[in-house]
Amino acid sequence: MTVNPEQSRKIRMLIVDDEAVIREGLHHTIDWADYGVEVVGEAEDGREALQRIAECGGVDLVLSDIRMDGMDGLQLAERLKVLFPEVCMILVSGYEDFDYARQAMRLGVTDYLLKPVDVDELTAVVKGVVSRVDRQEHMGLQEARHWFAGLVRSGFASGKVPACLLGTEYRIVASQIAEYHTRFGGTASDELEALQNRWSKAINHLFNANHSLESVSVLKNKNLMISLIVVKTPQERPVWDELLSGMIAACIEEIGTVYLGVSAPFNTLELAASACMEAVSLLPYYVLEGQQLLIPEYREAMEMQRVIPNYDTVTAVRELVSRLFKQDAEELGAFIADMFTVFRETGLLLEDILHIYEELWVLLRQQLRRSGMPDMDVGFKAAADLNIYNSYHSLQKLVLDEMLELQHQVNVSGLDKSYWIIEKAKRYMDDQFRMDLKASEVASWLKITPSHFSYIFKQSTGKGFTEYMNEKRINHAKKLLATTHDKVFEIADQAGYKEYKYFVSVFKTYTGMTPKEYRGLMAGKKAEGE
Repeated sequence: MTVNPEQSRKIRMLIVDDEAVIREGLHHTIDWADYGVEVVGEAEDGREALQRIAECGGVDLVLSDIRMDGMDGLQLAERLKVLFPEVCMILVSGYEDFDYARQAMRLGVTDYLLKPVDVDELTAVVKGVVSRVDRQEHMGLQEARHWFAGLVRSGFASGKVPACLLGTEYRIVASQIAEYHTRFGGTASDELEALQNRWSKAINHLFNANHSLESVSVLKNKNLMISLIVVKTPQERPVWDELLSGMIAACIEEIGTVYLGVSAPFNTLELAASACMEAVSLLPYYVLEGQQLLIPEYREAMEMQRVIPNYDTVTAVRELVSRLFKQDAEELGAFIADMFTVFRETGLLLEDILHIYEELWVLLRQQLRRSGMPDMDVGFKAAADLNIYNSYHSLQKLVLDEMLELQHQVNVSGLDKSYWIIEKAKRYMDDQFRMDLKASEVASWLKITPSHFSYIFKQSTGKGFTEYMNEKRINHAKKLLATTHDKVFEIADQAGYKEYKYFVSVFKTYTGMTPKEYRGLMAGKKAEGE
């Protein structure tokens, strides 16, 4: 079976006759390849023919004499009808006997020819068989694709399982093209369809040569193909390794680097949906080491090694905000490149990075709103499909593009100037908070009007000047109360409060207790710790 039904595979034919010279003549007199036929073997009677069919792993057509020592042609036809009903059969007889022909037809024999066989008549009959097998396989493939597509897209199977998908064992192969967005992000739809056809051909072509296996594939996404491998005859591990390696090599030749997520074997199609999930879940691990064949054991080994650190999103947001307002695209790009270097070195999967970026984005929006920026037009594009943005490089570029767009919006909003004014003001206030500093004095130092200063300070910090200064002073006082033996009135002066009673009142407002009560509480906690 192949996902490209217009490209017929060769029909596999077995020649059966008890006379070697006739077998040889039928085998070599006609150039069977010209008719889409491959002669896979010969047998001298029906019993040997059945054995050859089992050994070949599948035969489409049996060309057999009707009268042979041992198991004859009619007996062989009867056994084929039971054991291999899908096999077509052409019988050849030296006797023009109607009873033979009638019995042969009842057994499902495709055609009945008389000796001496006319080459043109024989080739015409064989060509008819080739067309018939092609039509049957095409119809079977369509049915199989429809059934499997329903399972892949809905997560459960419905309807009767097509006969061509029945086997002794199954595996799911999920495949992706590496660096998809970088290589094919801008590909036109017709070119993309051609790419997908080459991809499916490369994934499935090896199974045409191995009749113990069949496959059907469905695209779930532009860059996610799910394939069901049907095992007719159990395969050893080395055979699987060779097949999967050959699949990767064929894909590289057709479309470039790919990687495969391969499920563990399963023996009932009721498990196909969970096997699909398993195979797909292996694909993200490709970014860690560039391993092209991803199996459950590999994921387990990687998870044993990976230790995901806590990423400091608060500090990252502070650094990002600084670079957004500074309007230096090069510096912004360098910061994001450093972020992704850390992500790679710590073994984060792309999904892990998205989780971090989602948290970072929420904090970033909050910070920008506090700076006076309205809701931004920039969307969270980095939530895009990781099947498409399936590399560190493409995801990094996506994040950078979004941050550059955000930087542009900051520039258009005019907030960058206000931001740097307030940053300058806060540094000045940090240095002078021990003094009895007033808002008008800071505004004068900045050379702007007090009203404009009060407005942009509130927009940027979310707090008024007095509230901001009190918080800074009280935090400093709390530190001194907990770590020094200075008197409370001395600490009030060091914190910038010239009136002791006012200091006590403000301290109680912010902490719920007096300075002395706070000092006693901290001393008690320290004693308990010792």
